[in-house]
Amino acid sequence: MKKKMGWSHPDIQLEDFLKLIKGFVDILILASGYQSSGSLAHWDPHNFNKAFQWGLFFQNVLRQLRCSDGYQDSVKELDAALSEITSNPFFPQGLAHLSSDTLHRARDFVLEHLIHALPLRDTHLRDFTIATIEMDLDELRRTRNDFLNVYLNKLVLQNPSVNPDLDRRGFMEDSIVSSQDIVPNTKIEGDFTEYTIQELIRRQSAVSCISSAEAGLDILCKAIRQGNWNKSDHGLFEELLKHASAPLIEEQLIEYDTWNCWKKGTLSYFLDKRTIRLVSGASMIFSAPKVQWVQVFERLNISAEASDDDSRDIIEILSLGCIASRWSSLIEHFMSVSYDSLTMVKQFHEVCSLLSGPQNLHSRMENKNSKERTILEHLAILLGNQPHQLWKLSPVLAAVAIPSWSPLFRLYLSELEAQFKGDFSPISSCSCLQNRKEHKDCELAERIWCLHIYHVCGSHRICGTNFA
Repeated sequence: MKKKMGWSHPDIQLEDFLKLIKGFVDILILASGYQSSGSLAHWDPHNFNKAFQWGLFFQNVLRQLRCSDGYQDSVKELDAALSEITSNPFFPQGLAHLSSDTLHRARDFVLEHLIHALPLRDTHLRDFTIATIEMDLDELRRTRNDFLNVYLNKLVLQNPSVNPDLDRRGFMEDSIVSSQDIVPNTKIEGDFTEYTIQELIRRQSAVSCISSAEAGLDILCKAIRQGNWNKSDHGLFEELLKHASAPLIEEQLIEYDTWNCWKKGTLSYFLDKRTIRLVSGASMIFSAPKVQWVQVFERLNISAEASDDDSRDIIEILSLGCIASRWSSLIEHFMSVSYDSLTMVKQFHEVCSLLSGPQNLHSRMENKNSKERTILEHLAILLGNQPHQLWKLSPVLAAVAIPSWSPLFRLYLSELEAQFKGDFSPISSCSCLQNRKEHKDCELAERIWCLHIYHVCGSHRICGTNFA
């Protein structure tokens, strides 16, 4: 009689094993440092040790399967069951690659996950190290009476490529590591402590790279804020001086200074450390299935109802999610724009003409981006009939995040038009007409300028960007 193929572990049924795996996933989620409620997860040497023991349990189960006749069939059935679990839209996307291969090295997987996901504060690093050492000592204690001497000798003879000067500074924001300190990502067999040190150095290297990038970003932002006209703009301005009358010269000079200030402010927002972190967070959030990120924002919105700042952050993250894939192209575009002498009235009319004219290629491409369309739909629901909430956003973000095909674009323009004419608005940020002044250097004029630079001047530049 032919033997039935499938799961063949002698001591545990597949259904029971899968239940334990779901508990294992919960432990890995806590490795982020937070519970599902948002409260801090408690990690001490005992809890670290328990997490490592869970990983060791799964390794042993898979090792025992190797000794069975139906090993390959058992692995296939396990992977099929895991695939069904991880394909659930509510399953954590950071663990979507969970498989039998992961469980073969589950203890090391737990270690890596804890090191690279958990904020390693001083207490975490100390308790984590204690748990790691205890794991190796417990293993040696089973076979050697002089286990402590054996362990210490292993540390002395460890891989010389491991940096002996590793200290807690390597895990803080200001850590700097030279390229020779970076250890390749290769598995060290049989020594949990040494592998832990290697992973800690990898984290140190990553933090160092981030620190260096942030330092360079700060220098770039400072240069932009202190920068002046570029050569092409300077030449254009000199040409204007040659052909303009004296009063017009003064008027153009004021307009150019304002234009230059807006350009610097726009680039400063794009390159601001806080903005880039929000873009990174938005990219991660919206990489998850819609059912997951909608649930996240529903919870955030409930908690933000009493806080205007929290509400603004939610609107900003949603807007940044719309443009995360275009981030570099947007920076390049606003870096490349040159001064023009169009009046604010002319710019506003050209922006408004987008509502009545045919959709350009840029808009049609955006309309095909299902992710962006879904985010915009959620943003529209969140805003309801309160487009003035978009004034909580940076002028440039409101301009680039809302495509001309979106109903939000029409609502936003209606709000701008109301303020442009001096009509009542829930947010009155401009008092130019009340003071009998033209819209030149006010926030309203800046918002119109951003819309014109992107939607009118920029559509032909950015239409080739990948919006997927």
